[in-house]
Amino acid sequence: MRIAILGAGYVGLVSAACFAEFGTEVTLVDTDAGRIGMLHEGRMPIYEPGLEALVADNVREGRLSFTQDLAAAMQGAEAVFLAVGTPTRRGDGHADLTYVFAAAEEVARTATKPLVLVTKSTVPVGTGREVKRRVQAVRPDLDIAVASNPEFLREGAAIGDFMRPDRVVIGVEDGEAGARAEAVLRRLYRPLFLIETPMVATRLETAEIIKYAANAFLAMKISFINEVADLCEAAGGDVHDVARGIGLDGRIGRKFLHAGPGYGGSCFPKDTLAFARSAQDLGTPLRLIETTIAVNDSRKMAMADRVIRACGGDVDGKVIAILGLTFKPETDDMRDAPSLEIIPRLVAAGAHIRAHDPEGMDAARRLLPATVEYASGALNAAQGADAVVLLTEWNEYRNIAPGKLRNMMRGNLLLDLRNVYDPPAMREAGFTYHSIGRP
Repeated sequence: MRIAILGAGYVGLVSAACFAEFGTEVTLVDTDAGRIGMLHEGRMPIYEPGLEALVADNVREGRLSFTQDLAAAMQGAEAVFLAVGTPTRRGDGHADLTYVFAAAEEVARTATKPLVLVTKSTVPVGTGREVKRRVQAVRPDLDIAVASNPEFLREGAAIGDFMRPDRVVIGVEDGEAGARAEAVLRRLYRPLFLIETPMVATRLETAEIIKYAANAFLAMKISFINEVADLCEAAGGDVHDVARGIGLDGRIGRKFLHAGPGYGGSCFPKDTLAFARSAQDLGTPLRLIETTIAVNDSRKMAMADRVIRACGGDVDGKVIAILGLTFKPETDDMRDAPSLEIIPRLVAAGAHIRAHDPEGMDAARRLLPATVEYASGALNAAQGADAVVLLTEWNEYRNIAPGKLRNMMRGNLLLDLRNVYDPPAMREAGFTYHSIGRP
């Protein structure tokens, strides 16, 4: 089986490599010559554990290739996937579908035979029907079946998520076109039948809503436990124990109940906002999601104030070491990371920031104030610091010996905004230790 994927970003590249690993012949298309050039050289434009080796293996086996030539990529392809960006539209919070519609119309103009056009990008409900309308307008002579196949990849664990998913969602049109699209997608995902992966086949609209609803619900769990953490601090409770106590309830589940400085990344911020805006347009506002967004925004802003209070109400002239810049570990993604809210506020308050991140510093340099200093390691960042703030729970930070970290510092203040460290151990090492929602 042969397919083409448009968009060599995070979703497109991971999906292309994993489909190739299934035994499918995949051509990945992107208009960015620099990105395609990097891939031809075996260099990854994104950081994702295991991706470089997976790409190299499938290129070597002849199952995966890269090009800027859409027409060449579509030769013999039974399905074409759209994995282009859907950023937040400036001014109103809706998803910007410019790239999706442009790519769909270009596929229609280029096609020489019937095919299945699959939206992999995260898009609002109704997008699939509009894609269908547009490709029919461009090529009324050609049978192009439109489908939705949303991705559920976690950055840092994307390959495992693709190869061993909780479910595969397939949204299709009604009638013969839908049946043909479903058959092609089921054949493409046939390797997952061997591990009994559930296949959820729905209408186009349902598949689009499933993706947004899943992300919004997980974001809501994060905001919920963050507010519970504030209650724990005020009342003397321990949010770790609360999270465990409620997470063991099978109706709730243990995942996404880790208190911290708020969610970020490429999905939750833009998807919750677009989901809320779409619902408002349809006259069915999602009040819980609107509140989730507001809680998360205020959470990030409040973290800088928390650091300043812990420093005695004044950080002017103080050296503050920041450990972790990306929105989560095992990625170089800085999109909507809490550090982008926290660090500029600390700089504006007069702090000197010395930061370290295993993968995110190149991207951070383009986004953070020019005065931020970047260190070659966590201990280098802490050297001579008045305070250390843990923002991203990379494993290398978990493994730092408390005494060694303390000895590098001028002060003794440690703010663990991810609840990584053991409070008694850190206090025994001589730290004035602050965590989230813990006594």
